[in-house]
Amino acid sequence: MDGKTAFATILEREGVDVVFCFPNNILIDACAAAGIRPIISRMERTAVNMADAYSRVNNGNKNGVVLVQGGPGIENAFSGVAQAYADSSPLLMVPNHPGTRRHGTSSDFDAARNYEGVTKWADSANHTDRIPEMMRRAYTQLRTGRPYPVLVEMPNDVLAAEISEEQFHYQPQRKRRSAGDPRDVSRVAELLVNARRPVIYAGQGVLYAEATPELVELAELLNAPTMTTTLGKSGFPENHPLALGAGGNTGTKMVGDFLAKSDVVFGIGTSFQKTLASAPVPAGKTVIQSTIDEKDLNGEYPLEEIIVGDARLVLAQLIEEVKDRLGADGRRGDESVAAEIRQVRQEWLAEWMPRLSSNDAPISPYRVVYELNARLDKANSIVTHDSGNPRDQIVPFYAATTPRGYIGWGNSTQLGSGLGYAMGAKVAFPEKTCVNLMGDVAVGMAGTDFETAAREQLGIITVIVNNGAMGGYEKNIPIATERYRTKYVTGEYAAMAASLGAHTEYVTDPNEVGPAIERAKEISATGQPCVLEIITREEPVFSQYYR
Repeated sequence: MDGKTAFATILEREGVDVVFCFPNNILIDACAAAGIRPIISRMERTAVNMADAYSRVNNGNKNGVVLVQGGPGIENAFSGVAQAYADSSPLLMVPNHPGTRRHGTSSDFDAARNYEGVTKWADSANHTDRIPEMMRRAYTQLRTGRPYPVLVEMPNDVLAAEISEEQFHYQPQRKRRSAGDPRDVSRVAELLVNARRPVIYAGQGVLYAEATPELVELAELLNAPTMTTTLGKSGFPENHPLALGAGGNTGTKMVGDFLAKSDVVFGIGTSFQKTLASAPVPAGKTVIQSTIDEKDLNGEYPLEEIIVGDARLVLAQLIEEVKDRLGADGRRGDESVAAEIRQVRQEWLAEWMPRLSSNDAPISPYRVVYELNARLDKANSIVTHDSGNPRDQIVPFYAATTPRGYIGWGNSTQLGSGLGYAMGAKVAFPEKTCVNLMGDVAVGMAGTDFETAAREQLGIITVIVNNGAMGGYEKNIPIATERYRTKYVTGEYAAMAASLGAHTEYVTDPNEVGPAIERAKEISATGQPCVLEIITREEPVFSQYYR
């Protein structure tokens, strides 16, 4: 067989049934010949975003694969891979290359070298009989340790040459996990049991480890209020009595209040980095961290105790240690913490209800979030945001109750990514309602890929909150905005999306937001993407209660 057939065979053995692409790459046709569906986006970054989301919602059990052209294609893809790296998403990048004879020329873009800073491992296959070795190493990197993108460059001459059956050996790679040091686990359990007001601070490592049941059990045993980061949102059901909700750049009042009053903060599956995706931990707290990656340790917060290990295995170890100290039922039955959470939540929602239920026009973006939260079937929906104000408005108020029912992102915050994330989620779970909330400026970055959704029959729902402005930017460009109206933009996005094959609605009445969502749910189920352009006001008031 030739190299490209060997590559496609390896993908088949790894269970790959779809690849995300932008021409020109001879591997696209090789994959199609092997029965692997190619999905062509309108730009490379969207292909990466789709693969990123596909990997996330599958918890890395299936990895998104991206095929792009060498040179301009892999150059254009860089921002999407950088974002996947910042958010720890395990996708496989495979650019082709004109041929090994061109390596080192001044006009040659060396993908492996240039991508070293945004991948876990990057290399180029220099001989056909090394393709199985390179792919084995790539999938091992994807499925061991902290999830990150990896890159394997495939030169055309390597793909065209032959590899004998005797030289072709490939076995699929499975995930590898490690538990924590029992001594570390014992010390952490002792601190948690003796804490007066512990808070569990859960990141997306809980999702990748598929550890939500264990996280819930530990929280109940300790009677510990539990929050998630933006990336970890949906890792702990937000309708649970001990749920504080999510905290990132914005967060619920419960997150702010309980972090402020805590004495011990236990981070599980989180990097504990101070980003727009993570609530700040107040000074003076005893901080414990359990992570899969030692590079995160003792970074921006000094740590009292450390566990290095897979979140699910570590939580299972902690559960046994806590039961040894508190008994099989732990502190279940003590309703005092849940009552306190309920009281704070009621106060918080009462404060925000005038915005969430506003009947004013232009429409409040919080009314849009309120309607999404009320009208989506949480168990059968996947929702994501875009960067900026849409993220900050939806993260506190959309209650995620099912693991991976929400894709939170934002250690890197590239406008327009949410559209690709919704499409990638829909490819992974076509039976689910997949929704992205984006601003009008984000549409300008990615809106041509409404056509991709229509062409591929990806029945997603895009909700555009159109306030005609680059929200939040005026604080950095006040003079330019005053003199030249720099922050203001225009566009007819529903009309644009309709021309690209989407069902569209243009909504100006707040009482029509909910019915428009209901119609979109029905139409998107047929495979036609839906775009709801909702005319909103600027509302730079955010749920931030950090102290």
